[in-house]
Amino acid sequence: MSSTYNHTILQLDNVTFQYPSDKTFITHLTFSVGNGEFIGLLGANGSGKSTILKLASGIFKPSEGSVRLWGKPLHFYKNKDRAKLLCYLPQLLDINVPFTVREVVSMGLYPYDIHPEMSADEAIEIVGLKEKSGSYITNLSGGERRRTFIAMTLLQGAGLLLLDEPLANLDIKYQIEILRLLGELKEKKNISIIMALHDINIALQFEKVMLIKDGKILGAGNPGIVLTKDLLKEAFDVNIAVKKNDSGGAYISYGNNF
Repeated sequence: MSSTYNHTILQLDNVTFQYPSDKTFITHLTFSVGNGEFIGLLGANGSGKSTILKLASGIFKPSEGSVRLWGKPLHFYKNKDRAKLLCYLPQLLDINVPFTVREVVSMGLYPYDIHPEMSADEAIEIVGLKEKSGSYITNLSGGERRRTFIAMTLLQGAGLLLLDEPLANLDIKYQIEILRLLGELKEKKNISIIMALHDINIALQFEKVMLIKDGKILGAGNPGIVLTKDLLKEAFDVNIAVKKNDSGGAYISYGNNF
């Protein structure tokens, strides 16, 4: 997943956050996202991945520090203006109302008074759901629902996607389809993407990962450098190691854990 980084899109600087009636969860968090980067946000359940994405999207406001989007403080943007630049997709996308695929995708037009050049049908075709455009979303598979919401983000036209576990509970086939689609979007449209995940094998496919525990970044960079045995032990509390096969491909070794 190669990229050309031109400038900083998103910057979190010394961000601190705590939930009501709870201890501070995020402390002095600092990182940036470059133009066209595809970053895997890796960590165990409860490590803080979702909280970090919500801070980056503006859903949560930091008690200290700043979040800047395209060089401006995130809170300076009006909701519609921010939606043109940034799109956040939560992990849970259950919709129990009778919306069709086209209706859901068309929600991506919300920020615009004048519709963008891309149409809902074009976005649907890009994600491979042309034949399902009139189907109710409640009748779709999990992978098809995910692709529907990705089509909505395409129509929305945001240059930064914040995706919370988009591969969760999906069959391997749909995981591959969505990763391939996101990779194509990044290459063709230079979209920046941060994807939360907990699968180390998938993280090995990224050019850059951030390893998270207790709201802190244990390491950031190429997975071959970041995903060491010691850091993986600290993040996941299990003895595992990244090794390479004869062809140079990386894989996870579970040692004597079984």
